[in-house]
Amino acid sequence: MNQTAATTIGTTIFPQFFAPGNGPTDFIVQDFAVVMVVAAIMIAITYKLKQPMVIGYILAGILIGPYTPPFSLVRDASTINVLAELGIIMLLFVVGTEFPMAKLRSVGRVSFVVAVAETLGTLFLVFFIAQYLGFAFFDSLFLGLALSITSTVVTVRILEELGMIKDKSSILLLGITVVEDILAISILAILQSVAANGGQVEPLNLAISIGIVAAFIGGVLFLGSRLFPKIVDRAGRTNDYALLLIVILGLAFGLSFIANGIGLSVATGAFLAGVLVAESNSAAVARILTLPLRDMFAAIFFVSIGALMDIRVLPDYILPAAILILTSFGAKFLIVTGILTKAKYDSVTALRTGFGMSAAKGELSLVVVKGGQDVGAISSTILPLLGVVTIVTTFMAPYIIRFGSKIRVQSSTSSTDDDNNDDDDDDDRKPEEEKAG
Repeated sequence: MNQTAATTIGTTIFPQFFAPGNGPTDFIVQDFAVVMVVAAIMIAITYKLKQPMVIGYILAGILIGPYTPPFSLVRDASTINVLAELGIIMLLFVVGTEFPMAKLRSVGRVSFVVAVAETLGTLFLVFFIAQYLGFAFFDSLFLGLALSITSTVVTVRILEELGMIKDKSSILLLGITVVEDILAISILAILQSVAANGGQVEPLNLAISIGIVAAFIGGVLFLGSRLFPKIVDRAGRTNDYALLLIVILGLAFGLSFIANGIGLSVATGAFLAGVLVAESNSAAVARILTLPLRDMFAAIFFVSIGALMDIRVLPDYILPAAILILTSFGAKFLIVTGILTKAKYDSVTALRTGFGMSAAKGELSLVVVKGGQDVGAISSTILPLLGVVTIVTTFMAPYIIRFGSKIRVQSSTSSTDDDNNDDDDDDDRKPEEEKAG
């Protein structure tokens, strides 16, 4: 049954929903209602099944999307794109509020080295594998970047559920993801700028793109950190939460608009706006005010991503998705554990951090692919492909991280025994040393 016939059936059965409305508002209200109601139902189901919420959101989007038979539950596909764009801005803004510049400077040299090495290493390895599998050049680049990013949201929630959030490996993992997120946003901006310039990967074009990104990020952080935190604090001192909320939202959407105007991703502007808010004395209050908005718009974003997936092409991409998942997992795990071992970290911490960094793909990976789609750089098959990757890795992440935690317990026990044996050896050596003395 084709989509036109299915929609006709839907119009016949549910005329009050599918008949032409009075104007654009009818489409927006209906589509927004459908998104939230179906998302609520799917979240209730995933909660009962003890699965991450992002899986429920994506499945909800697939159910209501225009590519899912027998007919679409949304009336205007452009509404879905608008909702996804709003979701990206709010999601990345709240992520940015977790990263004040003092925190960025404190992640340490090891976290920086690991993040840069595993991000770029995974990006290039996945790129070459995707090229071998027959993907186009920019499809391969955006896939490489998307699969090089660990889902901070999913990983942190799993660590909290396992009671491991304060472990040494978890703290190290969070430091690496801080650098990784910033690096991913910067690379996304560069890729979008190159794609917008006709896709010519020439040294001059690449240098210009990098210069634009560096100038925007550097200018916002250098000049903005001297101005915007004071504005936010002045709004905060009024004790008018409505005013404070409007000011920080104005900052988020304003920088997103400027970033979009110079050819960068709105995600870049939104993230930097969050960093500036984090520099203010009112950051804690601002974060509390925006958390409900983050949850709502994150739901809208993930549902919208699911709705934009053409599930009809999924059977053709199950095998490539499996190959790319294994490539990404292997690359990140080997690079992270290898560098940490060379940096004299114990094997428990290295393995635990390697499993945590390799497990889940999620919010930022989808932002990357959506960014590539927005500038027309990638084909329509990449989004559903990454949707499969996100669902599979998010589902597997709790089991992978839990497996890592079991290794930690066993290794720690062995280490304790070894330490005790070492202590016994020391005791045995002491009398001999005293006699020698």
